[in-house]
Amino acid sequence: MKFKRFSQHCSFTRPSDILTPPPLKCFSTFSAVCSQRPATPTTQERTTFQLLLTKPTLAQTSKTMYECPVKPSESEPFLLFLIRQLQDLKRYVLALILCLPTSFFALILLLLLIYNGFSVFDLHLPFPAKSPAVPANFYPGNSAGESMKKGSSFSSSSSSSYSSKLAASVMYATKEEKPSVILKTQSPLLRKSRFSILPITNSSISRPRRARKLKRKLKSVPSEVRPTPFSARIENFFAGNSTASCKFRFFMTRISLKSFGDREVLAMESLFKSHPNACLVIVSNSMKSSRGSRVLKPFLDEGFRVMAINPDYDYIFKNTHAEAWFDRLRKGIVDPGVVSLGQNLSNLLRLALLYKFGGIYVDTDVIVLKSFSQLRNVIGAQTIDHETGNWSRLNNAVLIFDKNHPLLYKFIEEFALTFDGNKWGHNGPYLVSRVVSRLSGRPGFNFTVLLPSVFYPVDWSRIRSLFRGPRDELHSKWLLKTLRQIQSRSLVVHLWNRQSRKLEVEKGSIISHIVSDCCIFCNSAFSSL
Repeated sequence: MKFKRFSQHCSFTRPSDILTPPPLKCFSTFSAVCSQRPATPTTQERTTFQLLLTKPTLAQTSKTMYECPVKPSESEPFLLFLIRQLQDLKRYVLALILCLPTSFFALILLLLLIYNGFSVFDLHLPFPAKSPAVPANFYPGNSAGESMKKGSSFSSSSSSSYSSKLAASVMYATKEEKPSVILKTQSPLLRKSRFSILPITNSSISRPRRARKLKRKLKSVPSEVRPTPFSARIENFFAGNSTASCKFRFFMTRISLKSFGDREVLAMESLFKSHPNACLVIVSNSMKSSRGSRVLKPFLDEGFRVMAINPDYDYIFKNTHAEAWFDRLRKGIVDPGVVSLGQNLSNLLRLALLYKFGGIYVDTDVIVLKSFSQLRNVIGAQTIDHETGNWSRLNNAVLIFDKNHPLLYKFIEEFALTFDGNKWGHNGPYLVSRVVSRLSGRPGFNFTVLLPSVFYPVDWSRIRSLFRGPRDELHSKWLLKTLRQIQSRSLVVHLWNRQSRKLEVEKGSIISHIVSDCCIFCNSAFSSL
C-alpha cells in the first residue's frame, strides 16, 4: 500500500512526534506517494490523510495517532514497554500544564503566600492594642489618720522618750504626686518551672500570644522538691547554736535573674553594722548560686549569719489565701499583667514570710541607720496630709511583725482577692494603705503606724537631693543640717531604686556621709550606687 511506504520513511509512532515538524525527507516522500494515487481516494486513505494534517487534541489517548495502538512485541521486554508508556504519559501531563493560563499560576502563588504569612507570623485579626499600665489611685479617709496619731508613739513603754523625739517633727513630708511609672515586662525571672502552663482565657489578646508571654513570666515560680524542707532550714538557721544566736530575724527577697550589686551589698552591710547579732535570710534563687555565694562569702568570713535559700512557694503560701491564688496563677487563670511579676511576687512573699516566721522585712534598697530593738508590729507612713495631720499613704519597704499577726493575714487576703498586675503599686503600697484604712479603730489588731521621718525621711520625688554634693556655702550648710536631722530622727533611709538607680554619689553629698557611717567593708565602688 502507498501509505505503508510513506510510513516507513516518516514514522509517527510516538505522541511527541506530533509536537515537532517532520523532516524534509518525509514531505518529499509524501508528495511522491500522493502523485501516484488515483484522483478519488478510498475511504481508508482519506482517513489516513486527514490524520496526518489534523492537529492533535488533548482527548487523544496514549495510543499513537497514526497507527493502531502499540502492543508489546514478543521480543520487547514488558518493563521497557511500561517505561515507554510512562514517559508518554508524562509528556501528556506537561503538555496539559503548559496549556493552562498564566493567571491561574499567579492565583495559586498568591494563595500560597497568604497561607505562609498566616502560618509563619501567626497573625490574629483583629489585633487589639495593648493598654499601658495605669498607676492606682488611693485616697484614704480621715478615719485612717486616727491610726497615724495613735502610731506616733511606740508600743513599748520604755521607748516613750525616744518616740517623742521621733514625733517632734516630720522631715520632707509632702503630698505625694504620682511617681513616674517604669514598668518591667521582662521575660524570665528565675529558673525554668517544672509545671505546665496553660493559655490565659482573656479575649482582649490572642490566646497564643498571651500563652507565650505568660509562659516566659512564670519561669520565675518554680516549685521544686528539695531534700531538706524549707521550714526546717529556716528554723534551724534561726535557732543557731550555743555560740551564736539570732536576736533579730531579718528577711530580704530577690525575685530576679540578677544577684546582688553594690547597692544591695551596702544594704546588707548597714543591716549588720546596726544589728551585729542579726540573722538574715535572703529568699532568692538568683542568690542561691555560685555568684551569690561569692557575694555572701565576705560576710560569712566576718562571722555574720546570712543565708540564701530558694523560695518554696507551696510551703510559704500554704493555708493562706495566697495558696489558691498562686495555684490559679500557675494554671494560667490569673493574668500576671504588665507590671513585673517578680515585683508582685516579692510583695506577696514578704507578707507570707513574716506571717509564717515573724521578724523584720527590709527592701534591698534600704540603708539601716539604727537598731530596731524598740520596734514591734509596726508599719511606716510614706506621706502625710499637712492639713489634717493624717497619713495619706503607707509603704511596705520595711515591715516588723510577730508570727501569725492578723494584719498580715488581712494583707495576704487583700492581695489574693484584689490582685491587679496592670497597676503599679496596687499590690504593694496601695494594698497596705487600703487594708489599714479599713481596719482603723477595729479591735484585735495591735500595730503602730510610724511617721514618715522614721522609715522614709526623704520622699521619692526629692531623693536626688541626697546624692548631690555642695554647690556653694549656703547649700553646704543645708546639706549638713539635713544630714544631722536624718541621723537623729530616722532609723533607715529608703533610696527609692526606680528614681535613684542611675544617680552618681557625689563627693560631700548626704549619701556619701551615710555610706561611710554604715559600711563594713567600705568598697570604693559605692560611689556608683
